[in-house]
Amino acid sequence: MPLTLASLVHHSALKLTVRAGEDRLDVPVRWAHVSELADPVPYMDGGELLLITALKLDAEDPEAMRRYVRRLAGAGVVGIGFAVGVNYEETPKALVDACADEGLPLLEVPRRTPFLAISKAVSAAIAADQYRAVTAGFAAQRELTKQALNSGPEGLLAALAAQVDGWAALYDASGAVVATAPDWAVRRAARLTPDVERLRERPAPASSVVGGPDHEDRVELHSLGTGRRPRAALAVGTAATLGTAERYAVHSAIALLTLTTERSRSLHAAEQRVGTAVLRMLLAGEPDHARAVAGDLYGTLLDAPFRVIVAESASASAARAHADAHAHVTATKPAPAGPAAAVDSSGDPLGGLAETVEAAAARAGEAVLVVPDGERLVVLATDGGAAVGACTAYAAALEAGRATEPHEQAGGEDDELIVGLSAPSGPIAAAAAYKQAEQALSVARRRGRVCVEHEHLASGSVLPLLADDAVKAFADGLLRALHEHDATGRGDLVASLRAWLSRHGQWDAAAADLGVHRHTLRYRMRRVEEILGRSLDDPDVRMELWLALKATSTE
Repeated sequence: MPLTLASLVHHSALKLTVRAGEDRLDVPVRWAHVSELADPVPYMDGGELLLITALKLDAEDPEAMRRYVRRLAGAGVVGIGFAVGVNYEETPKALVDACADEGLPLLEVPRRTPFLAISKAVSAAIAADQYRAVTAGFAAQRELTKQALNSGPEGLLAALAAQVDGWAALYDASGAVVATAPDWAVRRAARLTPDVERLRERPAPASSVVGGPDHEDRVELHSLGTGRRPRAALAVGTAATLGTAERYAVHSAIALLTLTTERSRSLHAAEQRVGTAVLRMLLAGEPDHARAVAGDLYGTLLDAPFRVIVAESASASAARAHADAHAHVTATKPAPAGPAAAVDSSGDPLGGLAETVEAAAARAGEAVLVVPDGERLVVLATDGGAAVGACTAYAAALEAGRATEPHEQAGGEDDELIVGLSAPSGPIAAAAAYKQAEQALSVARRRGRVCVEHEHLASGSVLPLLADDAVKAFADGLLRALHEHDATGRGDLVASLRAWLSRHGQWDAAAADLGVHRHTLRYRMRRVEEILGRSLDDPDVRMELWLALKATSTE
């Protein structure tokens, strides 16, 4: 409990008498200071008990005393101790009246009580209060450590809330509320999510204060983690500014939660190595071995229908678009080549996706397998679960941002993401699901989309896929000889070929569309075969020609 003027008045050895300001004795005293200056204000910090004998003051002048006392009160002086029997035999009435008018406590100091005794009493009381605060802080640290070991973060938050006589909340890497104490604080904590998100953008360690006198409480936000970007955050809400003991408790909680966070990161890295092995076995067609390795780590994920998600950064995806098709991962060559480090989320869209998916799964109590591999991320998540929903929502937000902001302002291609989702599958068909996700990823790349689901491809059209540069190059090469023939004015072979194919080789119908005789159309089709060196009786040739015509018509 901090030292107050009332404590000094009740000190039996000091024998102080209250002459004014009896209703203000509960004000804390920070120090006792002796000054006989006519204006000691420049040397005051606030919170002092000023001890005087009025050696250089006209303490019987009412106007002078009003000015003197008013300046002291304005400087934050909490009281005046006036020694009688030195320059004045009793406390001057002008000083008493001035202190009463300003509401400033005035303590009369008897001659037998030296100022040094008061200074020692103040110093001893402050030291004792600090010792109690430090002792209480160590006790709080022991209690918080005990709760952290026995009950985890939830128990630690409950102990911290009790120590500060307020509430506490823990946020995950995405800024979502993980736990609160007491339970009623969950709504208050949820309203601070935007403030937590702003805090996470600052390098760790970082802190900020939200609220104050005009708010329902005062909240301190602290980042948790030792990396460049915070992994979590702690909120502590109280009715007033934290005292020394409460400050010790908060700092202890930050240290313990940071240790928990870093330990979780190490465990997470170990889980990723196990996850890499599990994924490789699934893609290699060994679901039983995958289950044996996974054990209970992924719960029922490998038994229920799941989705395979493959994500790449835009730069990596562009590089893959020009790679040979056989370089892609197949069932016998799974994507993860080995253990990968935990994703660093500092401005990385893949890291942001990983954090979002894992946080959503954690909140929903779902198991999720996340395997980063360089500039690619592979995820196995329960079909219809929170993790898949968070993934599609994350991609939709990026898609919306791309549509509303110029490409240059949105951070450039390196900051973009491309995601492919498979149809629901199971362990036996994991390799096929992975291939579906890669196909959806390829379509997303070609269409300039952030996310494409494999199930939606069948409901669309194959024609947009013909816009690929390689397909157009093939079409131009296949039809070039026909276009060159038509350019000489010796016939309209390209239009005739398109009409004939669209009519499924029906001569009369195609000739009617062109407005020519069917014999003329037959002659033109023979010229097409002669120029191309291919037979139109071959269904593969007809298919290639039709796709080539469609590809060139999309330009």
